[in-house]
Amino acid sequence: MTAPLRILSVHAHPDDEASKGAPTVARYLASGVGATLVCCTGGECGEVLNPALDTPEVWADLAAVRRRELDESTRIIGYDTVELLGYRDSGMPDTEDNARADNFWNAPLDEAAAKLARIIRRDRPQVVLTYGDDQQHSAHPDHLKVHDIPGPAVELAADASWEPSAGEPWQVLKVYYSVWSAARMLKMHEKFVELGLESPFDDEWIGKVKQFGQDHRITTSIDIADFYEVREHALRAHATQVDPESSFWFGLPTEVARDLHPFEDFILATSSVGMDVPEADLFAGVPGWGGFGDD
Repeated sequence: MTAPLRILSVHAHPDDEASKGAPTVARYLASGVGATLVCCTGGECGEVLNPALDTPEVWADLAAVRRRELDESTRIIGYDTVELLGYRDSGMPDTEDNARADNFWNAPLDEAAAKLARIIRRDRPQVVLTYGDDQQHSAHPDHLKVHDIPGPAVELAADASWEPSAGEPWQVLKVYYSVWSAARMLKMHEKFVELGLESPFDDEWIGKVKQFGQDHRITTSIDIADFYEVREHALRAHATQVDPESSFWFGLPTEVARDLHPFEDFILATSSVGMDVPEADLFAGVPGWGGFGDD
């Protein structure tokens, strides 16, 4: 392996890169690994959750606003390459937005996978982060589609017979699914109660955490204690999408939330390198990787 080390993250909308994986990516960037973000849609169907920005001017230009927010978030995280796959936000099922031919949900799978495969060949990541195969708790069409395209894209990128004009074939070594651990959510709820604060997790939410939790599938936990604040700053950059008064994101003091579960968790989906699980490093087993060092 002589290529520079790189991680590639595939997300559905602007703001997903902040809520899922931001501290992990920041930690690898601090260790000299390159990072590419692929955002599949422009987030045109997003809600404006910040009351201060719920204005006609913002709604009239929401796609451009969300792109500016994405630019600021990725600057905070440190991504050196950002690509929009070019599809429109698909909205939710049974809506007009979901029926549009130009949205991500309705894009032909082979077309979307080919777009991603060309980026993989160009940027040559050893590790790809994407969404999991079990999304019962939050079945947004775009999130479901994000899960569908990396597998075929990775195969295309490695296939020497596919589209020689797209560059030399490239074999991704490891693919991971991002997951929020139930243990983390439950610890947050318990801390809210302990501190006498109103928990954003009601009984229904807690029931879903317990029902749909995938902790038994987690293979990889990255220590992100020193990078926890990256998530908070990146989330705040998405000012239309994240209410700054949200108790879910910001209800606990940073130093308390950081120490409750100072990890981001992943499920190893595929690997062509030898290593043992559980693991504490997405690049474990990748040739040329010397570990985090002193960051």
